[in-house]
Amino acid sequence: MISDSIKELLIIAIGSALVSNVVLSQFYGLCPFLGVSKQLKTASGMGAAVIFVITLASFVSSLVYRFLLQRFHIEYLKTIVFILVIAALVQFVELVLKKKIPVLYKSLGVFLPLITTNCAVLGTALTNVQEEYGVLFSTVNGFATACGFALSICILAGIREKMQYNNIPKAFQGIPIVLVTAGLMAIAFCGFSGLL
Repeated sequence: MISDSIKELLIIAIGSALVSNVVLSQFYGLCPFLGVSKQLKTASGMGAAVIFVITLASFVSSLVYRFLLQRFHIEYLKTIVFILVIAALVQFVELVLKKKIPVLYKSLGVFLPLITTNCAVLGTALTNVQEEYGVLFSTVNGFATACGFALSICILAGIREKMQYNNIPKAFQGIPIVLVTAGLMAIAFCGFSGLL
């Protein structure tokens, strides 16, 4: 019984992080993925913030859905309630970063408040409800999804840092080469589909 639950948690974690990567397979969260991936340091900071927000949002939204929305039969309010939960969590992260790591706070700039509207965060919370995950499974799914986002953004940032030293044709400079790179990363991540 316990081993089946652990096996199911591992399948959810691997599936969410690698096979159904939120950025490269589902195309959620592309704005910070493309905007904050210029430097590895900034990308890793954004990845850490997204890990914290998605994991905590998955946990809190699962509790709210199970013990408030379902209890009072107001499940139709889930999207609005989840957006409010996510906005509150992002405000918390913003305050902590502003106090504790002001350099990272300044480097993330406008992209930190954009986590509120990052569809990866809301999409994960809604997926947890749609798949009827419990609180533990929702939290694991949220953490794995966020780790997949962080992995993707850090890989892209590392590639973009190396591309600065390459001779790229003028037509591909800037965003076009970044989109080509992201497309090639998405193709590479398709190889993980054989894991499950």
